[in-house]
Amino acid sequence: MTTRFDADVSSAPQPGRRRLVCAAALLACGAGAPALAQAPAWPAKPVRVVVAFTAGGTTDILARAVTQQLSERLKQPFVIDNKPGGGGNIGTESVVRAAPDGYTLIVNSVGPMAVNQTLYKNLSYDPLKDLVPIVQIADVPNVLVVNPSVPAKSFEDFIAHAKANPGKLSYGSTGVGTSSHLSSYMLSQRIGADTLHVPYKGANALTDLLAGRLQFMFATIPSVISHIRAGKLRALAVSSLGPSRSLPGVPTVAEKGFPGFSAGSWFGFFAPKGTPEPVIALLNKTVNEILPSLEEQMVREGADPVGGTPAQFGQFTQKEYEKWKVIVRESGATPE
Repeated sequence: MTTRFDADVSSAPQPGRRRLVCAAALLACGAGAPALAQAPAWPAKPVRVVVAFTAGGTTDILARAVTQQLSERLKQPFVIDNKPGGGGNIGTESVVRAAPDGYTLIVNSVGPMAVNQTLYKNLSYDPLKDLVPIVQIADVPNVLVVNPSVPAKSFEDFIAHAKANPGKLSYGSTGVGTSSHLSSYMLSQRIGADTLHVPYKGANALTDLLAGRLQFMFATIPSVISHIRAGKLRALAVSSLGPSRSLPGVPTVAEKGFPGFSAGSWFGFFAPKGTPEPVIALLNKTVNEILPSLEEQMVREGADPVGGTPAQFGQFTQKEYEKWKVIVRESGATPE
């Protein structure tokens, strides 16, 4: 089966985080072992896994790839429930309000977990307090892409072109406050260029970029990698601190004179606060066992599998919140 996966150094995933943590190592360190020994007969019925975005997007496809194997290994269906809307807030809140019995989970991403608390002023919940981390599935860097009509063959060319044409370069995003928006905002600020943000809903931004109605965009690698390979878009730099295994040879923004520049998307499992620890431990162990079998496919399509412990994922999520809080406030972004 082939599946399409659609600035601060301290807050970015370090190279070691990208290495999958095998279950044997976790158990050898004692992580989760006592809890697993006391685990109840879970799951005893189907498990609902909420995705706060539409089917076919990166979050949805990553969730389906992992839950398919969870179903096989734990002998109960893990059923995806797409609940899009409100920048991920609708689906996220539904899980916050769900019974913490292990039968409602969410695969969530950087927006609802680390951006929306600042972007939306009246959230009725705090995702960092009301959800508990289970395991990070993947890190998905953004890539700076331009329409081939833009006379920039390199990142340096792009900077020069943007500075020479103030107010004339437009970039698209999948919405105000999204990773694609804030990444482009960060870059424009760092290089000192006057650019125009054009927010879209969903994939229409990419459609207009391909048509030449937009000049550039920071997009998740999975959403544009096929267009890059086909020559329909030109990749100039990636937003991760280290090089992307999916786009070898494409430099990082950080190494091109902007140290610490790190922006992208990430995805992982969360559960309602109060979910039994043995359930969290079993899920963490099982997903860590699953990820190696998905690594080749995920890297080919633009995602780096991560894994790790719940504590590591919680610490990472908190740091991401602190980073994006500053950037959202600086940008002046408000919900559409």
